[in-house]
Amino acid sequence: MKKIIIATDYSAEAENAARYAAAAASEHGHQLILFNVRDISIHALNARSSPSAIDELLEIYNKNLSTAAHDLSIKYKVAVTPYLATGNFYNELVNCINIHAADGLVMGMASKSIEQDMLGNTTTASIHRLQIPILAVPLAAKYEGIKKILFACDLERDVHDKVLANIHFVAQDFGATVEILYVENTIAALQEAHEPVHTHVDEALNGISYYYKNIQSQKIIQAIQDEIKATQPDLLIMAPNKYGFWDSIVHRSKTRMMASGSNIPLLSLPH
Repeated sequence: MKKIIIATDYSAEAENAARYAAAAASEHGHQLILFNVRDISIHALNARSSPSAIDELLEIYNKNLSTAAHDLSIKYKVAVTPYLATGNFYNELVNCINIHAADGLVMGMASKSIEQDMLGNTTTASIHRLQIPILAVPLAAKYEGIKKILFACDLERDVHDKVLANIHFVAQDFGATVEILYVENTIAALQEAHEPVHTHVDEALNGISYYYKNIQSQKIIQAIQDEIKATQPDLLIMAPNKYGFWDSIVHRSKTRMMASGSNIPLLSLPH
C-alpha cells in the first residue's frame, strides 16, 4: 500500500488536489495523510496569550483538519489520516514524510503568472527542495483515470534508474501508455546520439506500453505544451535537473515553468 501526503492550506487549488488524490487513491487502494501546517499568530504571542488560549486555537485547527480528512474518507472510501503541525512548512513537511515513510506528495498548483514563472511558489519550490515524487494538480484538473502519460525528458543527460522505476510503477499501476518525448535543436542530434540511452530506457520500462517521439524545436517548453494539446495526455512527468547557485540565476527550471502553466497534473520525479 502506497502512502501519499496531501498538503493543504484549504485554498481552492489545494482542495481540488485533495479530491484528485482521493479519487486516485480510492481506485488503487493507497493511504492518504492530509497535512496542514499552522503558525501561532505573532500577535497572539506578543499579547502573551495564555497556554490555554493557544491550546484552544490548536484544537480548532485540529478539528477543522480532522473534519476535512473524515469528509474525504467518507466521500471516496479511502483511509485518510490528519496530520497537523506548527512551525516551518518545509521542516514540518519533511518530518511528516519521514514519520509516515511517505511514497509521494500531492499539492495544488495555482494558475500561471509572471511571478510564478520567474520566482515559483510553494509547490514549485517544493519540487526543487524535496527528494520525493510530487504531483502538482492544477485547479482545472479532474481525476478520470490515467491512461496516457507524457514523459518529457532530456536524453542527452540520460535518465536515472530511480526515475524510470517510478515511471514503470505508475504506468503499470494505472494501466497507462507512456510517450517518451525528447526535444532537440537539430534532427541530426536526434538521429545519432541516443541509441545507448534508448537501450537503458527499454530495459527499465520492459513490461509496460511505451513509445518514443522526437521533436526538433528551439523552444522546449512550447514544444511540450504543443504536444500536450495534440495528444491530450492525462499526466505529464518530468525529472528536474539540479543547478548550482549561479546556474540557477541563468536557467529557469523547465519543470517549474511547466508546473506553473500546465492544465494537466505534473508528476515531478527526483533523481
